[in-house]
Amino acid sequence: MTVNHQIILNEAKDYIFIAFGLFLYTIAFVVFLMPYQIVSGGVTGLSAIIYYATNFHLENTYIIINGILLIVALKILGVKFLMKTIFAIFTLYLMLRFAQEIMPKQPNGLPIKLMGEGQDFMSMVIGSVITGIALATVFLNNGSTGGTDIIAASINKYHDVSLGSVLIAADFCIIGSCMFFPQFGNYIERAHKVMFGFCVMGMENYVLDYVMEARRQSVQFMIFSHKWQEIANAIGTKMNHGVTILDGHGWYTGKKMKVLCILAKKNESVNMFRLIKMIDPQAFVSQSSVIGVYGEGFDEMKVKIKEKKQENENSIRNQQPAQT
Repeated sequence: MTVNHQIILNEAKDYIFIAFGLFLYTIAFVVFLMPYQIVSGGVTGLSAIIYYATNFHLENTYIIINGILLIVALKILGVKFLMKTIFAIFTLYLMLRFAQEIMPKQPNGLPIKLMGEGQDFMSMVIGSVITGIALATVFLNNGSTGGTDIIAASINKYHDVSLGSVLIAADFCIIGSCMFFPQFGNYIERAHKVMFGFCVMGMENYVLDYVMEARRQSVQFMIFSHKWQEIANAIGTKMNHGVTILDGHGWYTGKKMKVLCILAKKNESVNMFRLIKMIDPQAFVSQSSVIGVYGEGFDEMKVKIKEKKQENENSIRNQQPAQT
């Protein structure tokens, strides 16, 4: 497969999984949250709040707000990210519209309560978990559902701040706005909606961070084997991984041995063990979780270096005599 074909295949995979994530989000929102008038964060949640209060169709509010945010985000996130965001926004718009049309309606015009009367809390739990998984699926495939996701992705691009933390701050303001809509009833009823909204926000963002961190989690392998050369060659060629070779010395045996040190994604562990066992079933292997791995092939170091400090370091480096 050529490089161009691989790029096209990866892009197609991203769009397929983004659409799948949006499909999950639509099901969670229309089937579990919307029938009970449970508020949530993001532009979708804000659109729903406006819909509950004014009956203005939420998909129309959603597309208007996102259109404004897309113009602002063009310079920050770039055309490539923006194309997937536009795709996600229009796809979610169509899915929300279609889902509301096919769902049976209550007398008040909202979708039917699938979980039955009085099941607000259970419906909120199921809806929050599914929306969290849906958002993680979209983000892991380089996409965005628009709205506050654009703000979160913009901040995450330059700072080491989790997406969930940024979304919580934005969602706090959106959900809290329910207190200013008298259409939701008295202050007690409005506070009830706000509390449910905060529960949705917390569960949704916890699931989002959990799924994303689990996907990005890295592990370190220390491999002790007399067939270290074969194992290193196999890992380097078949798994396309870098391998560091360390010099080891056994205390008990007094023998020297090469030790392979490898950093990999956690989801690659099974393939790594399978490859090692095929070459040397007697190999001694240590696997440990690492807090973070930064550099080529892993996460980017999102820290800023003060310009003055950087200039001083460059000046000191330039003044050092050349090593011969």
